[in-house]
Amino acid sequence: MTIIPYSINRKEIWDEFIGKSKNGTFLLQRGFMDYHADRYFDCSLLVYEGISPDDEYKENGLTTRDLVALFPANWVEEEKCVYSHQGLTYGGLVVRTEATQTEVMRILQAIMLYYADFLQARKLVYKPIPYIYCPIPCAEDLYALFRAGAKLCRRLVSTVVPMQNPMKMRTLRLRQARKALDHGCYIERLSDYDVDGLAEYWTLLDNVLQKRHNAHPVHSLGEIQTLAERFPKNIRLYVAKRDRRIVAGTVIFETRQVAHVQYIAAGDEGRELGALDLLFRHLINERYRDMQFLDFGTSNEDGGRYLNEGLIFQKEGFGGRAVCYDTYETDLDKNTLRSMTGNVEDSDTQIPYLDLKMVNKSFEPQLSEEIARVAHSGWYLLGEECKRFENEYAAYCGTKHCVATGNCLDALTLVLMAYKETEGWKDGDEVIVPSNTYIASILAISRARLTPVLCEPRLQDYLIDPSLIEPLITPRTRCIMPVHLYGRVCDMGAISDIASRHGLKVVEDAAQAQGARYRGRVAGSLGDAAATSFYPGKNIGALADAGCVTTDDTLLAHVIRSMANYGSDEKYVNTYKGINSRMDETSAAVVSLKLKRLDEDNMKRRHIADLYDKGITNPLITLPDRPEDIEENVYHIYPVRCPDREALKKHLASAGIQTMIHYPIPPHKQQAYREWNDRTYRISERIHKEIISLPISPVMTDAQVMRVIETINVFSVEL
Repeated sequence: MTIIPYSINRKEIWDEFIGKSKNGTFLLQRGFMDYHADRYFDCSLLVYEGISPDDEYKENGLTTRDLVALFPANWVEEEKCVYSHQGLTYGGLVVRTEATQTEVMRILQAIMLYYADFLQARKLVYKPIPYIYCPIPCAEDLYALFRAGAKLCRRLVSTVVPMQNPMKMRTLRLRQARKALDHGCYIERLSDYDVDGLAEYWTLLDNVLQKRHNAHPVHSLGEIQTLAERFPKNIRLYVAKRDRRIVAGTVIFETRQVAHVQYIAAGDEGRELGALDLLFRHLINERYRDMQFLDFGTSNEDGGRYLNEGLIFQKEGFGGRAVCYDTYETDLDKNTLRSMTGNVEDSDTQIPYLDLKMVNKSFEPQLSEEIARVAHSGWYLLGEECKRFENEYAAYCGTKHCVATGNCLDALTLVLMAYKETEGWKDGDEVIVPSNTYIASILAISRARLTPVLCEPRLQDYLIDPSLIEPLITPRTRCIMPVHLYGRVCDMGAISDIASRHGLKVVEDAAQAQGARYRGRVAGSLGDAAATSFYPGKNIGALADAGCVTTDDTLLAHVIRSMANYGSDEKYVNTYKGINSRMDETSAAVVSLKLKRLDEDNMKRRHIADLYDKGITNPLITLPDRPEDIEENVYHIYPVRCPDREALKKHLASAGIQTMIHYPIPPHKQQAYREWNDRTYRISERIHKEIISLPISPVMTDAQVMRVIETINVFSVEL
């Protein structure tokens, strides 16, 4: 990330970015901001990704292509304070449309550290852009400010009319508008060149402010004339007249979506006749009905110290609602700023195997907003959230259908139970499954009253060995269940060929491989059906158990959906001996949110795996096989093998590094399958004896990864 100070020769870049950003408005364009340059010292910044700081001086090379954010700001040397942005109603971080919470956090962190380093600034006063001005709702900067320790120091309250859905205009306001018409009042928009009209209104405004508030307009007549000349498309003056005299009026700053009211005033005659009521009824019903909002401006008195409740009541009479213009203050303490993203790189800190709290924090505030939205909706099962998730996940996997379930074990079980209905499988029919899988894959087969047939894996990738499948096929074999263990896709080409030759179904256990791809196709679409887990620790994790089935088989999907709902398509009418396995609406909303970032998070996992691959050189450690196509592995788990696993685990724990063992006991040695305890599966037993999983997650820092690597490389075993 490269931060470049604003200069006048970057004006076009600035304004181009404002025009296509998530939250830029006319009031943040350089022409309007630079009007105030004689009063304030501008220290605005441009934030780039993918360029070198040396490029700052290569003016011709700078465009909006790699520009990710703008920060309008002023500097007050005496206070050692950066203001965002003096002279304006608001002025916060402006970001590109696709900016995520994580990006905004990093950007604001870098900006604040920049001011602390280069200006020796001690404080930042931040005025966020109200969210009504944003074409896409966003609150990322507020969360980042919270992480930086910001405190609310001032609150102004405006009244805004949502033009697409205004509240009903009060009878009193309509009656006053009719009164104004009855007394000969009418509305005009003064032309851009009506200097005399502007002067007449400014005299009226000044007299009203002096009489009622002992104050004067912020802008002089000369200044407002200059502004109107410079920005004729954005600054308008509307007045109510009677007998050709101005009796009331207001200045409007027009942005892309919001008409922002400034300088409202009515003389004694105008107030008596209801001239402002007539004027605002006209603006709402006719002039700005195609806008998104009409903002009446703030209603605070005495520099914002108290609210004029009477003024708020009057404005609300036109269908308005309250909107806060908040100001936050944060101390630019470097230690606080460096830790605001949660990536504290202190060598004494613990490195958890998977910091789920930090993973979920990386989705804030959207995660909490989604949970609250569902909680307030009043609908918690079999609703629109599940339908939306099913459509999104089916589209992501490239399948026709997705059926949400309560968990992945149920999803696998339901697929097998449904095939018994649609394909006529019998109790005791066989399903070939890897012998080193997590026991849930095997439990699903047993729950469906089918027979698990264990097949050894390949030692190099820990996945089912296609060369050992065919000898296990008998007349009762119905299905092969490849398990994409640890996040790597099985050799689906070879497995599908075997299944095709023998007329078998292929059911993927894709619980650990969300987003993995095999020859361009996504795991979950590589067989006849697939089951996926959204257990909280998965690459997409809900906040509870959840799962789903994906398939192109319409009949199968229908039967699974029915079986998951007590075997019922219609309430109290049960077609099958089903079960209760339904994803709740909150889980659906959470996994839908996380799905949007799945590919990005998987890339981070691959980056960490690459660091491990290249950095771990200890001969006692066997690294996982690296696929030729990196997209075949999403590294849900990064498993290594060590002949003295317990010694390695203790060595890493002594350095504050947490590990996991996936899985310590092979299925055929579990008491649940005691009938298999006398069997020998040598490759599986070796894997289960030696394997240990290193920390890996999208919120791990490179510094943490390097600590793991360095600690492993000094590990030794006494002979």
